[in-house]
Amino acid sequence: MKPEHFVEISRLLLDNPKTSQRELSARSNLSLGLVNSIIKESVECGFLVREEPRKIVLTQEGLARLETNRVKSAIILSAGFGSRFVPLTYEIPKGLLAVHGQPMIERQIEQLQDKGITEIVIVVGYKKERFDYLIDKYGVRLVFNKEYAVKNNLASLYCALPWLDSTYISSSDLWIENNIFNTYESRNWCSCIYKNGPTDEWCVKVSPTDKIEAIEVGGHDSFVIVGPAYFTSASSAMLKQYVTDCYNRPGTQDFFWEQTLIEHASALPININRQTGNVFEFENFEELKKYDLSYGLASEVKGLRIISKVFNTIENEIENIQPVKEGMTNRSFTFTFDSTRYIMRIPGEGTDKLIDRKKEYSTYQVISPLGFCDDLVYIDPEEGYKISKYIEGARTCDPQHMSDVASCMKKLRELHSMELVVDHSFDIFEQIEFYESLWIEPTSCFRDYSETKANVMGLKLHIDAMEKTKALSHIDSVPDNFLFTNEGGKEQIHLIDWEYSGMHDPHVDIAMFAIYSMYDKNQIDALIDCYFISGCSDETRTKIYAYISACGLLWSNWCEYKSHMGVEFGDYATRQYRYAKDYFRIANDRLQIHKQ
Repeated sequence: MKPEHFVEISRLLLDNPKTSQRELSARSNLSLGLVNSIIKESVECGFLVREEPRKIVLTQEGLARLETNRVKSAIILSAGFGSRFVPLTYEIPKGLLAVHGQPMIERQIEQLQDKGITEIVIVVGYKKERFDYLIDKYGVRLVFNKEYAVKNNLASLYCALPWLDSTYISSSDLWIENNIFNTYESRNWCSCIYKNGPTDEWCVKVSPTDKIEAIEVGGHDSFVIVGPAYFTSASSAMLKQYVTDCYNRPGTQDFFWEQTLIEHASALPININRQTGNVFEFENFEELKKYDLSYGLASEVKGLRIISKVFNTIENEIENIQPVKEGMTNRSFTFTFDSTRYIMRIPGEGTDKLIDRKKEYSTYQVISPLGFCDDLVYIDPEEGYKISKYIEGARTCDPQHMSDVASCMKKLRELHSMELVVDHSFDIFEQIEFYESLWIEPTSCFRDYSETKANVMGLKLHIDAMEKTKALSHIDSVPDNFLFTNEGGKEQIHLIDWEYSGMHDPHVDIAMFAIYSMYDKNQIDALIDCYFISGCSDETRTKIYAYISACGLLWSNWCEYKSHMGVEFGDYATRQYRYAKDYFRIANDRLQIHKQ
């Protein structure tokens, strides 16, 4: 008698000792003859006893044998952002999205606990604080994956390896209608469903006995891995080593944990657990809306509620939602309504302190009629939610191509020459102090920050003494904010994202373009010459160098604040800090020469 057969029949008898052999056969997918044989042998071994003709119960010896197959823990991976569920996941982690009124992760937790599994480890990352309530409500354990933003879920499973032993491994964005977890398990399995036609899922090759022989990404007319998996104690030890080896191997940052199954399918004995119409892994928001129709009416997501109100429609009429590459300040997504494509901006973390949305609103009132910006549909002067018509066929400026750069500088000259006026200013040196005041940590991550700041702030007196004018300046003149289009055979440029704009010496826009482009000294001089087609005076060039220094410290301080909010930008902050130091020296040396 195979151990898995004993466990399968014993589980069913524990639920209902009066289950008939024919019912046991139907529910276990074992032949009636095999079921009769298992019961007969179990009775002979003293594991089962017939108390009545139609009642079979486990003896103490049988319970002890079954107990060796008890599931010890469950690991639920829930660290990722969930870009396919934008805009829901801008506000709610995907595992906490509700289906028919219940968060997906809560349903799994309750199903696990219903089977007596209490050691439940949830690996969190994105919006980790939103999961904290689960500790009090269910007694789960939260483990933080600090690499969630730069690595795939292989890193999440790696964080939970200490709890991997006779364990279910699942993902928080699964909806399981009927409980597939068990108190006892005797063999490894992966939940699988059959998909007709082509698919890019994890396809499995299955033996006649349902053992997984191979796994590959993509295929057609195949069983695919969808849902939880289980690993016995012995196999958990093997999987721990496979995951550790894979995690420590260079080039695996984008790996899913199932990659280890692909690489070791022949070594790990894994069966498929056939599921039909029971386990759902929603590919995107559109699939979720089809399954739970309430999402098409009114959701808890503010962005969708705003769109519905602006266009006087129900959310089900908002179609083709697609996330846009995340910016440094905000998040955005495109959508279609009434055959027209739009883009919505969602304010990012901490932007309520960084940006005065009323000022941005007033800027758009000035520039919108002039054709300088995107085609604005709606902007919230309080929180900064914004809807514009999507600019089809647009591309961003390539700062390494001088023809693009020349067009951008021409656009800036046009803006600056109009000498537009708004009722607010952007003061770099005040903002340096302001961003610093927002830091949660009392000191900078840069050890020489105090000296660097003193040097940069010392440039203010020299800049104030230089001749200059004030006009509406973009301030955030990153190359990505210049959108190139071809309209009627003629190149057009739209300058977008005016949230930092204000009255300033317009030459600051040149400095901003330079540091966003990560230009070196030669490229910066070429940029200045590109803007000043009639030549740039030494004093103005020195002033722009000083702006580069000040702007470098400004954005370095900005990045430090955003990092305290849990948002990281790689080496961007370090490179901006480098501009602050290097261009202080360049500007200061030139100022000393001018004094002589």
